[in-house]
Amino acid sequence: MSRSTPLHGVHESLGATMVDFAGWRMPLRYGSESAEHRAVRTAAGLFDLSHMGEIFVTGPQAPAALDHAVVSRVSGLAPGRARYTMLCAPDGGVLDDLIVYRLSAEEFLVVANAANAERVAAELAARADGYDAVVADRSAAHALLAVQGPRSAEVLAAAGVADLDLGELRYYAVRPAKVAGIGALVARTGYTGEDGFELFVATDDAVRLWRALAAAGEPYGLCPAGLAARDTLRLEAGMPLYGNELTTEVTPFDAGLGRVVDFGDPGEPREFVGRAALEAARDAADGPRRRLVGLVARGRRVPRRGYAVVNAAGGAVVGEVTSGAPSPTLGKPIAMAYLTGPAIGRMIGNVADERIEGLAVDIRGRHEPVDVVDLPFYRRNR
Repeated sequence: MSRSTPLHGVHESLGATMVDFAGWRMPLRYGSESAEHRAVRTAAGLFDLSHMGEIFVTGPQAPAALDHAVVSRVSGLAPGRARYTMLCAPDGGVLDDLIVYRLSAEEFLVVANAANAERVAAELAARADGYDAVVADRSAAHALLAVQGPRSAEVLAAAGVADLDLGELRYYAVRPAKVAGIGALVARTGYTGEDGFELFVATDDAVRLWRALAAAGEPYGLCPAGLAARDTLRLEAGMPLYGNELTTEVTPFDAGLGRVVDFGDPGEPREFVGRAALEAARDAADGPRRRLVGLVARGRRVPRRGYAVVNAAGGAVVGEVTSGAPSPTLGKPIAMAYLTGPAIGRMIGNVADERIEGLAVDIRGRHEPVDVVDLPFYRRNR
């Protein structure tokens, strides 16, 4: 049976369409998913992310334990800063993508995807064995709300923020504060491509904080936003989704995210789980096995996950779509896809240094022409 977040009753009272997602009963949309998407791009949206996992790693050797466990060097983070990273298997496959927040010298908060939270907690605990560090999965004790959009700071200010200057909170930073009188960890992070904040609060405070934010944000155009809008927003922003772009079958280099892997300095290499396999993936003479690219359809048909990418001239399969949807911002169908073999072309990261042409997506037997573009599809003005 699917679990419910503390905000389940709020979603039902708002008439949300509820769906099962990653073992949770979550709001898909409250009305129009396109309207929710546009609200986040132009004003602000309010999300329930309480299904995400919150795992704490504490102790004198917590920094060293995490350095061993994940592909980035998080011990270099200053307290109050955050880093996007990945937990990889010894063969280099991605077990989950994570955000690690350093709360103090000896305390870290690791946020995992909902479907992977238990696996991440168990893997971190196993990898912390031998270190003076404690791994605790406290997901059940926390709710997570997000306010995303260009007016998100105004929304929080209107709700009332104490002990924190929002203007001085940098991107990928976190601070304890009170929002609407409720104690929270306020992080300037998100998954929409917009400015925004994620608020970690005690489970019992979730409904009160949601209502306070909704009331304060109404004059600024804030509206509740569901999973459907969250997916099109992150797709436009070129952000991978675990289970689609990231799986145990791909490495960070396949996904064009090799920059998150920190091998250390040449004279001072860094050891971590998966290093040997990732080093081999980085240095492969024949390049990566696959590359993640952006596709923009020339027609109106939408490339969906699992559809084959083909050579338009001969019909040979050269890749597979991982995510696809109509883009409310671009007004065209867009997709991310892995290309394999010669179709990869010459790539640097996710950017093609020579144009890849002549591709199509097989949509129910029809080959719909697509253009290969650099990711992301959308980048906000800063």
